[in-house]
Amino acid sequence: MQPPAPVDDLAALLARLTALLLRSSGEGAHLIGGTVARTARVYGAEASVLLVPEAAVVTVVAADGGSRTVTVRGFPEVFRLDRDAALKPLLGAVARGELDVGEAHARLRRVEEAPPPYPWWLKLLGIVLFSLGFAPLMQATWYEVGTTAVLAALTAGLSAAADRFARLALVLPLVVSVTVSVVTIELFAGDPAHGGPVLLMLPALFYFVPGDYLSAASAELAAGLITTGAIRLVYSAFLLVQLYVGVLLGVLVTGTPTRALFDVAADADLPRWALFLSWIVFTAGTVLAFAIPARMFWPLLLLVYLTVGVQSLVTKAVGETGGTFVAAVALGAAATVLGRRPDRPPGLILMLPGFFTLTVGSLGMRGLTTLAGGHVVAGFTDLLKLVTIVTAIAVGLVTGAALAGRRDGIV
Repeated sequence: MQPPAPVDDLAALLARLTALLLRSSGEGAHLIGGTVARTARVYGAEASVLLVPEAAVVTVVAADGGSRTVTVRGFPEVFRLDRDAALKPLLGAVARGELDVGEAHARLRRVEEAPPPYPWWLKLLGIVLFSLGFAPLMQATWYEVGTTAVLAALTAGLSAAADRFARLALVLPLVVSVTVSVVTIELFAGDPAHGGPVLLMLPALFYFVPGDYLSAASAELAAGLITTGAIRLVYSAFLLVQLYVGVLLGVLVTGTPTRALFDVAADADLPRWALFLSWIVFTAGTVLAFAIPARMFWPLLLLVYLTVGVQSLVTKAVGETGGTFVAAVALGAAATVLGRRPDRPPGLILMLPGFFTLTVGSLGMRGLTTLAGGHVVAGFTDLLKLVTIVTAIAVGLVTGAALAGRRDGIV
C-alpha cells in the first residue's frame, strides 16, 4: 500500500486511466468502475465512476477529505489491443504497491502514447488474413477464398488510407461496403454456382461487422448497465445498417436488381486440412489487425480451436444455439483461468479471436441484405437467429467467467 496521494495527482491518474479503458471498451464497459476503484484504494482514496459508452464522470475522495470530479471521454473500439496488454502489468504493479502515483502516471502516459506495434503494411496484411481465415465459414470453396483475397485487399487499403485521412475514417464502413459491393457484383457474382453475392462480400466486410459490440451490449444489459448497454446496442445497429446501405448503394450503382441479393451457398470443395489451417490464418490476422503483441499468438490460437471444437461437437448434439452457448461458456471460463497469471494477456484479448469464430455479426448483415433482396422468410430467419445467438454468446461468456471465479476487473 502506497502512502495517501495528493488528490489532484490521483485525480489526474484516474482520469487518464478511465479514458484509456473507455477507448478499449469495445467489448463492454462493465469492468471499468471496479478497476478504477481498486486503483484509487491503493493510494488511500475512494473513487466512483458514472459511465456512458463514450464518456465517464470520475469522483475521487482522498483520505484527507479532499475530493475532485473529472469528466473524460473515449470512443470505444478494439483496434489497439497492445495498450490493454501493456496496461495489465502496469495495474498489477500498482496493486502490489510498487509505484507511487507519479510513477504510475508516467508509465500510463507512455502506454497511451506508444506507437502501434506493427507498421501500416502489416496491419493491412492482418486485415487480409483475418478475412481469409473467416471465408471458409461462409462458403468452403476455393472461389470464396480467392474472391476474399481480392476484396479484403481493397478493404485493407481503404482502412490504411483512413488512418491518414480523418474525413475518410468518418464514413469508412459505408465506403468499404459500397466498394466491396460494386466489385463483387461486377467481377465475381456472375455465376450462381459460386454462391450468393452476400456470402462473397461478407468475409471482406467482417472487420467492420459489429458482432463484438452487439454481444457487449447484451452483457451490459444483463449486468444491469441499462444506459451503456442500450446506447451500445443502438450504435451496433447503426453500424450494421451503414454496411447494409453501402451494399444496397453498390447494387443501385451497378443497376443490379435487388433480387440478386441471395445467400445460397455453393457446393464445398475445400479439403478438411484447408478448413483446419484457416483458423491459424485467422488468428494471425487477428493479432496483426488488432495490434496484439505477437507473443500472445499461441494462447489465442489454443482458445480459437477450443471454441471451434466445442461449438462443433455440441451443435451436432443439441443444435446451433446450444452449441454457441456452451462454446461461449468454455471460452469465458478458459480465458478467465489463463488470464489470472500476470504474464498472460488480459481477458479481452484472450476472448476476442474465439468470440469472432462464433460469427454473430454476419447474421445481421445477411438478414438485412436478404430482406432487401425480397427473400422475406430467409431474412427474418437470419435476424431472429441473430437475436438468439447474441444473447447466447453474451450470457455464455458471463457464465463461463463467473464459473471460473473472475474478479470484477482486468487484472
